[in-house]
Amino acid sequence: MTTETAGSAAASGNAATDRFRQSGKKSTVAADAERIDRLASKLIKAANDIVLEERVSYEEFNALKAWLIKVGEDGEWPLFLDVWVEHSVEDVATDHREGNKGSIEGPYYTPDAPEQASPATISMREDESGTPLLFQGQVRSTDGAALSNAKVELWHADEAGFYSQFAPGIPEWNLRGTFIADDEGNFKIQTMQPAPYQIPTDGACGQLIAAAGWHAWRPAHLHLKVSAPGHELLTAQLYFPGDEHNDDDIATAVKPELLLDIQPAAEGNGVQTTYDFMLDPVAK
Repeated sequence: MTTETAGSAAASGNAATDRFRQSGKKSTVAADAERIDRLASKLIKAANDIVLEERVSYEEFNALKAWLIKVGEDGEWPLFLDVWVEHSVEDVATDHREGNKGSIEGPYYTPDAPEQASPATISMREDESGTPLLFQGQVRSTDGAALSNAKVELWHADEAGFYSQFAPGIPEWNLRGTFIADDEGNFKIQTMQPAPYQIPTDGACGQLIAAAGWHAWRPAHLHLKVSAPGHELLTAQLYFPGDEHNDDDIATAVKPELLLDIQPAAEGNGVQTTYDFMLDPVAK
């Protein structure tokens, strides 16, 4: 049997690439020629400016070309873009919000996770290792009104740092679920506390990290999508205080307002945390 620790960057990357292709996200965008010319010209100029300012050699240019080809071969463009670029796109997309601003989605989201009414326990293995975590809170609109039956999608890595559907040997929906809040927007989800993990390092992205002398660590985090009719979808990552990589996250995605308050569990073993979400109404 293939275990999750036998996963490779290429396998994970190609799974992320396939999932993106299946997601329905646009491969084209409705933009006029002037907008496309402006963005493409700025990107090309920035690359040429680096060549001229840093006096890039043909050897370095060819190494870059070979590396870009390898990123594609390993299926790691979703990983590369989500780790090093998405945080800026997310800042632009949410800078108008009065409610929660959220964080990046990352490459490991899968839609249509099994749905349950809250309170509920996320799908997990009978012998799932780790610290039990009760994640609870309330979903409200920016005017303070509770959002009845709001939807809370939750997914995260296991204690070994692997995601179901992106590493072998893990049940399909392990540590993934969709939860429906009650009439007052309240939700309670029993799960396991995730661990920090390194992004895959045996592929092209790992090659860059090693060559640049960077680290590959992401702090432990929960992924969420929170939605309600008539309101903007919120995508977020929530982090655990005290993690040594909160201040140097490879994805630059940690924000002070995304840190959880972790307390001992009021009942049973483990820990619990309460985190409320405030969604912005869709602009009319």
